[in-house]
Parts: sequence; structure tokens; C-alpha cells
Amino acid sequence: MAFDDLKRDAAERIIVAAHRGECGGNIPCNTITAYEIALSHGADLIEVDVSRSAEGTLWILHPRMEQRHLNYSGPEGEQFIWQLTDEQIRKLRYVNYDRDFTQFGLCTFDEVLERFKDRCYINVDKFWENPRAISDAIRAHGMTSQIVVKSGPKPEIFDLMEEYAPDICYLPVLKSDPGGVHEELMRRRINYVGAEVVFADETTGVGTAEYVGKLHSEGRLVWANAIIYNYREQLAAGHSDDTSFTVGPDHGWGWLADRGYDIIQTDWTQSMVLYLEATGRRYKTKR
Repeated sequence: MAFDDLKRDAAERIIVAAHRGECGGNIPCNTITAYEIALSHGADLIEVDVSRSAEGTLWILHPRMEQRHLNYSGPEGEQFIWQLTDEQIRKLRYVNYDRDFTQFGLCTFDEVLERFKDRCYINVDKFWENPRAISDAIRAHGMTSQIVVKSGPKPEIFDLMEEYAPDICYLPVLKSDPGGVHEELMRRRINYVGAEVVFADETTGVGTAEYVGKLHSEGRLVWANAIIYNYREQLAAGHSDDTSFTVGPDHGWGWLADRGYDIIQTDWTQSMVLYLEATGRRYKTKR
């Protein structure tokens, strides 16, 4: 299967996005193994977090989570990956859910691109922190059609997209519908394919069915999140991975599918895929 046209594939099926891969137990997120598990469980897209070393190498790690994911503070207190050499980074190991060290080290952005070329879509998070280096790497691997970039709707980031990645799929992340974002992106030299919506209320603003319909009528995709960072700050009005298990999958994943979201991001790839396929919601042509 070719992964070179996000709109085409989203017209056929719900695009399942694996948040940092699929992890658990002793297998940490943002590792090659976590991404491979996600693909084996039916993910169409993997989300990767990109940081940069002191030498300029792009590494896969969520910025500012060194202590949480690596239990690393450094010899002089808290240190971040951008302060470390590549040799120092190669020696680091992820910790598991019990905070014990694992056998898994960090991988580079180049290693991920090489491993997953022509196999899935890749959402490159934190693109705006190193736009030139990231876009250069993507082009060197010939993978512009596989990449998805998202950000807050900031004009300065639109400028970066125009300068470095005008052909890469772009979605603004909208918590509200500030006037003029859609119109500005239509004028920009940006591959504006849709929007990610984040909402605590399904009856107002970007959380409504009417808003989904509006974007669809204008030829745009809509991305929603089943993931939970903090249960006090819901990303999809309580229709989440958590409630898919604690209330029922119809309330979580089913609601998101029925609302018409084209891309759904999850931390539970296999469970969501099995549910969507068992209930006939995964493939749009069969509904």
C-alpha cells in the first residue's frame, strides 16, 4: 500500500494515528519497537517527537522530557538533549513504567525515516523548533508525501511552512475558531489539508458536528484525539481512550468515528482498530 496521498486514504478509511507508537510494560514510547508494534496493530500513521543534539543531529525524543522518559538529569543537575553530544545521547536508555532502565536507546530521525519509508504516514511533532534541519532530512529521504506537520495557528509558523515545507501536509491545531485562519491558510503557499480540533464541549465551537461539516465542505480533513495527557483537560469532550474502556467503546472511539473525524489519534492502537473494524466504522466505503 502506498502512503503518498493523505486525502485519498482518508476518503477510504479512518486514519488511525499511533501517539508515539504503541508502548507499555518494558517497551517505551518513541522507539523503533513501539512504532513497529503500532503498525502491526493497524496504525496508518505514527507520531514522532523530534529534538536536536548539541552537534545538530536530529533525535527522536519529546523535548523537555529527558527526566521523565530517561531518568536523566546529568552530572550538573537537569540537562536537556540539546546540551548533549551524540556520543552522550547514544549511551542513554529509556526507562519503563516502573522507572527501571530498559535495553532501548534513542534513535535518530534519519533512522526512523529510513525504517518507515513507504510504510506509513509520519506526523513530525515539534517541526517548528528545527524546521530547516527536519525538512532537509525529509527531502534527503524522498519522503515529503508521507509527512504530516501540525502546530498552533501562528503566523510565524505559517511563515516557516512556506519557507521550508510548502509541499508537506499541514494542519493547524484549533481550540477555537479564530477568525481568518482558514482564509489565511488558503492564501498561503502551504499544503493545507485540514485541521486538528481540540475541545472540551461537543456542543460549541470546533467541537460541533457543524464545524466538521464545514471543513469537509471546503475539502479539508479533521483530526481528533482519543488520547489523554491530563484528564482535567479533555481533548475531545470526554470521548477518549479512557472512556472507551471505562464507559464503553461506543462512547469513545465510536462517537469520534460517527462524528466524522478523518484521523483519530490513540494510545491504544490495536484495541481501537479492532473495535472500528468489528463495528464497520473503519472503512468509509462500507458504511
